[in-house]
Amino acid sequence: MASASNQPIPPGSELNAVKRTAATILPPIKLYRRIIRAHRKLDADMRAVGDNYVKDEFRRHKAIDNPLQIIGFLSSWKMYLDQLEVQQGKPGGFRGERLDAQLLEKMSDEQIYQIHELMTATQEAYSDKAQAHPPHQQREMAEKAAAEAGMSVKKDE
Repeated sequence: MASASNQPIPPGSELNAVKRTAATILPPIKLYRRIIRAHRKLDADMRAVGDNYVKDEFRRHKAIDNPLQIIGFLSSWKMYLDQLEVQQGKPGGFRGERLDAQLLEKMSDEQIYQIHELMTATQEAYSDKAQAHPPHQQREMAEKAAAEAGMSVKKDE
C-alpha cells in the first residue's frame, strides 16, 4: 500500500488548503517580531492592548504539537499581519475589519467571550470620556480595560 505522502491530493481537499497556507506562513519567532514591529505604528493604547494580546496568545500556544493547530495558528496571525500592514499604508491608519457572521458561528463560547471583552476594552479606551483625559490617564484606562479583559499588561518604564 502506498504511503499517504505518495498519493495525489484532490484540489478541493482541506489538506491541500493547509499545504498552500503552510507555504505562505512565517516561522513563529519571525512572525511574532513582525507583528510587534507593525504594532509600533498604532496609537499607544491600541499598541499596548495589541502587544499584550499577541504575547499572551503566542505564550499560550508555545507547547502545541499538533501540526494542523500550529498551521492554523500561524496562518491566522499571518493574515492579521498582512491586514495590519495593508491598512497601515492607507490614510487614517489601522481601522480593523468587521467579523464575518460565518466566522462567529464557528467560534466557541469562550472565543466569543474573548472577542466581546476585547471589544469592550477598546470601546472604553476610545470613549469620549477617555479622550477627555491627558495621555497618561488614557494609557492607565487602556491598561485597566485590558486587565479587566484578562490580559496582562507590560509597563514601559
